[in-house]
Amino acid sequence: MTESYTIFIDFEFSMPQKKGMPKDFYPEIIEAGIVVVHNNEIIEQFSEYVRPTAFPILTSRCMEFLSITQDQVNTGISLEELVNRFKGYNERGKCKVVTWGNMDMKVLRDNCRKADLPFPFTGEFVDLSMEYKKFFGDQNQTGLWKAVRDYGKDGVGKHHRALDDALTTLHIYRLVEKDKQYLQNSATTTIGDRIDLSQLLNKFAL
Repeated sequence: MTESYTIFIDFEFSMPQKKGMPKDFYPEIIEAGIVVVHNNEIIEQFSEYVRPTAFPILTSRCMEFLSITQDQVNTGISLEELVNRFKGYNERGKCKVVTWGNMDMKVLRDNCRKADLPFPFTGEFVDLSMEYKKFFGDQNQTGLWKAVRDYGKDGVGKHHRALDDALTTLHIYRLVEKDKQYLQNSATTTIGDRIDLSQLLNKFAL
């Protein structure tokens, strides 16, 4: 029997300065957070910085926004090592990848294409922000940490840290799935649920 895994992924990306964007700039993955779930249990967590190659020097805007340093990414793993890790997950069994928004998979695909690496996943992809939007009927997509606060909960750790955001995505996923199950299991209320008909019939039998 094929094993099933759900992988929650969050990336942080490099970003240009607001002015003077380098020619042909594109965002590169510089931090990866991964949470692997099997049978509703977390079986693995992974957090690592990733070395950018096309634009290896981070901008001051990027470092300030993400609270990340040049030394941290310089000592990170390569994109190829990250892709090989994903490939290993994909080969374990049936794999569903969950992200908040579609940007993570778009950037991963783009980074793989530019580095001439095969895209590592073949299974199902879930954009949880769209699932959340459809479930609650929101007109606009909601940010990750706003969504968890709307549930009256707190995010995990610190926002814009990849592993913390991946864990927060898992947290919201479980909350939404629980609500979906509740609605599916809630049968339509009948008059028999609201009135004790046996007592009413006994009254008229007297």
